[in-house]
This record gives sequence, C-alpha cells and structure tokens, in this order.
Amino acid sequence: MNRLRNISLSLLAVIAFTSRIEAAEIAPGERRSGASFMSVETQAMQNDATVNPGMLWVLDGEALWTRKPVAGRACADCHGDASSMRGVAVRYPAFDDKLNRPVDLEQRVNLCRVDHQQLPPLADESRDLLALTALIGRQSQGMPIETGADSRLQAFIDKGRDAFMRRQGQLNLACTNCHDDNWDKRLAGSAITQAHPTGYPVYRLEWQGLGSLKRRLRNCMIGVRAQPYSADAPEMVELELYLMSRARGMASETPAVRP
Repeated sequence: MNRLRNISLSLLAVIAFTSRIEAAEIAPGERRSGASFMSVETQAMQNDATVNPGMLWVLDGEALWTRKPVAGRACADCHGDASSMRGVAVRYPAFDDKLNRPVDLEQRVNLCRVDHQQLPPLADESRDLLALTALIGRQSQGMPIETGADSRLQAFIDKGRDAFMRRQGQLNLACTNCHDDNWDKRLAGSAITQAHPTGYPVYRLEWQGLGSLKRRLRNCMIGVRAQPYSADAPEMVELELYLMSRARGMASETPAVRP
C-alpha cells in the first residue's frame, strides 16, 4: 500500500511539473461522463437498478420520505410522492433567496428539516442525508443537468472556476491539471476523468458505500496535500456549483457507481 501511495504521489508530481500554467477547458463536444471511463462490468452495475448498490440508499430514502417525526410533518406531507421531485436535483446547487447565496442539495434538505419540520439538521455524510439526496436525485435520472441557468449564480460560478484553476497544496496542483489537461490518462491504475459530477451521490467501490460530491472533493484536496474546505463552506458550494454548471446539458445518472 505504501509503495502504491508513493507511486501515486510521484505521478502527481510529474503532472504538476508538466501541466500548462493556463489549462484549456474541455470543449462541449468532447465532454464525457465519468461512466464512460469505467469498465464494462462497473457500467453494467450502475445501469441495472437490481444490482446497483446505491439503490439501497434510495430505498432507505423512500422510507424516510414518508416517516412522520414525533411532532411535525413528513416530507411527503408537503411534497406528496417522491416523484414530485423530478427535475429538482439537476438544478442544484441553486440560489436561495433568503440566504442570498447558492446552497447545494444536502443543505436544502437540512434547511427544510429545520424550517418546516422543526428537526435538527442531518450530519454531513450521514446515512439518512445520503439516502434522501439519493432518492431525490434518482427522480431526475436521465434528465439534463440545468445548474447555472439562473443568472444570479454567475458570480458564484466564477469563484468556483477560480478555485478549480488555482494551484494548491504541497504538490502545487490545480483541479484543472488532472481533469482538463490529463483526462483519459491513468493515475495509479485508475482513469483520470473530466470531473463532470453527473451521478452524485455515488457509490464508490473504493469506499464500499455512498458518498456526496463534497466527500470526493475533500478527498482530492487531501490527495494534493491541501487543506480541504469544510463541508458547508461557501468555497465548497461554489466549487460544486462550477462543476455542475460545466456539466450542464449532460444526463443525470444518480445514483452512479464508480471505482
């Protein structure tokens, strides 16, 4: 394991040395889902709902959707069947009028819990929060991502893009160095994708569980030896927003499966 880690760090160092200072963003016609970089077996696992392990969280989400708290309403009491959420996930992160800033889907779920159900927010990466976001995301499976259509988001998208392009950490790497400059190459045996978050929350075989886009981004930051943003930091949501906006028009795959 240590030898593999050293090889990975060496490859990252080579990428940092050879990458252009100003990276070119991927042309719309060349955009690819992360699923296209996977093995045939992993693609089949994702595409078959009877074997996709992420569906276990969707089933948990269905139970939570209709469960009434001791005092208050269930999600279904306000929204009806979960199918009413079709088209919702593909718009997030979205602008919140009250907060005057974008919020991601996890934050929206927690805002609803606090404001309308008088319940405490769910913990980041908790089973229940992932289950609800997986259920909501599942309703929009196959729909085109629409994030970024609201003009009020542009300033926040620009901040997220700046973060994506900015070198950071002890390895002095930017997200763009891997995902714009070196996509379809391999790092420690794994394909480098284009960073289009079309299927979050995703089930990662490495994690043996479901995880949010924030978890993946924090892992990447730790990988380049940078201080990761906290889960609900504005910078995190701005980076999520930029990534989703650059995937605009691509089909949603939630819950996706990745290596």
